[in-house]
Amino acid sequence: MAQAPWAGYPLAIVAVLAAVGIRTALEGFGSFYYLPMLPAVMAVALLAGRRETVFAILLAITANVILDRQDSVIDMIVNAVLFATVAWLISEGFRRLRVSRRHADELSLRLARRDHMLQTVLVSVPVVMLDRRGVIRSLTPSASVLLAASEGLATGEPFSLFVEDFDLKTFAPRIAGGAGPGSWVARRGDGQRLHLNIQLGINEDENDPDHAILTLTDLTATHTADAQARELHTQLNRVWRLNSLGEMAATLAHELNQPLSAAVTYLHAAKTDMRRAGPVADSAGRTVDMAKGQLLRAGEIIRRMRELLAHETRGLDVERTGTMIYDLQGVLEMIGGTGGATIEFYIDEENDRVWAERIQFQQAMVNLVRNAVEALEGRPDPRVVVSGRAISPEAYEIRVEDNGAGIATADMESIFRPLISTKSGGMGLGLSVTRTIIESHGGVLKVEASPLGGAAFSFCLMRERELLDS
Repeated sequence: MAQAPWAGYPLAIVAVLAAVGIRTALEGFGSFYYLPMLPAVMAVALLAGRRETVFAILLAITANVILDRQDSVIDMIVNAVLFATVAWLISEGFRRLRVSRRHADELSLRLARRDHMLQTVLVSVPVVMLDRRGVIRSLTPSASVLLAASEGLATGEPFSLFVEDFDLKTFAPRIAGGAGPGSWVARRGDGQRLHLNIQLGINEDENDPDHAILTLTDLTATHTADAQARELHTQLNRVWRLNSLGEMAATLAHELNQPLSAAVTYLHAAKTDMRRAGPVADSAGRTVDMAKGQLLRAGEIIRRMRELLAHETRGLDVERTGTMIYDLQGVLEMIGGTGGATIEFYIDEENDRVWAERIQFQQAMVNLVRNAVEALEGRPDPRVVVSGRAISPEAYEIRVEDNGAGIATADMESIFRPLISTKSGGMGLGLSVTRTIIESHGGVLKVEASPLGGAAFSFCLMRERELLDS
């Protein structure tokens, strides 16, 4: 404990005066000289610092010189030197004892804090102690909850009761060889299954019965999320294929309508020529009429298909843009991982309520991110940035940018046309389908150069208040 400046000097004066009083009281029994002064110096050494101790020693010597004037000068000097030496050595011993005690108290406090921290960790982390046979000796409360087994029931049972394939004799060398902890399928006490990550620590003390320390991590939620992400990816791929077929059907309907109309015109001209040939051509004329009828029927079918596609409507609901995108995070990171790209998300979730058809919107996002990742092939530091923000009370903008080579200005219009692709083996339907989805939401898909160096695709969705006002 810190002392105030000069606080030890009054203590030294009082201690020496008390020692002088004791010496005076003992004069009737004999000559004690410096002996009563030693306790005074020791008290100052215990309670004050070095300077105060030196001051106490000097005061004690001065008091003895005054009280023993009849002694010779040599005796006084010798006695003073001996007293000062002994008193200083004793005071140094007491000072070091005090310092050692302070260090011991600090060390005890640190050990108590670390022990408290360790106990807190052990309470919150699932830990299981095993002996050399793989039998459970103890487990923490969190491990008991994780395994759905009380400590009393689990203690004494082999750990393989919960993890069927676990064998400490083969597991320990596998970890030591760098094989990693891996994932294990465990069976809880209530019969439920869960996925565990098991990390192993070995106690090298041969006399300690706690030989192996297992730290358990529940991976069930992670495995469930991965399965959901794969299922969502499958559903989105199915939707993409359906959209692609619809886009292809619309394109074929548009492209085939013209040659069918031309074929009808040619057959009509052929029928006119056959009339000039007289009755001989009547049979061929009937065949031409039948072919013309089939062509007209085909044209009617195509016209109906175009009308169906042109008037197709999808119900829009109020959705949170951040939720729709972050639900896709696992799928998008899988796409990025396949291409070795990092996917970054910057979504303003405060004002992100928009009108959208969830699955169609997510399919559009998957298409845009996949295209961005494919454009980064061969880049040294591939990045894709997905951002969203409200740009006005009416519109919420979504952008997908990359740091790839970008798109040539001359190609920025043609890339949206169906059946046109800049990638070898591409069908040229991805961006066309995406644009159709965005347009069905009342938006426009745009492309421009990105500040990252590559391309930036962007579109806007109507915010909730905008569609309500309209």
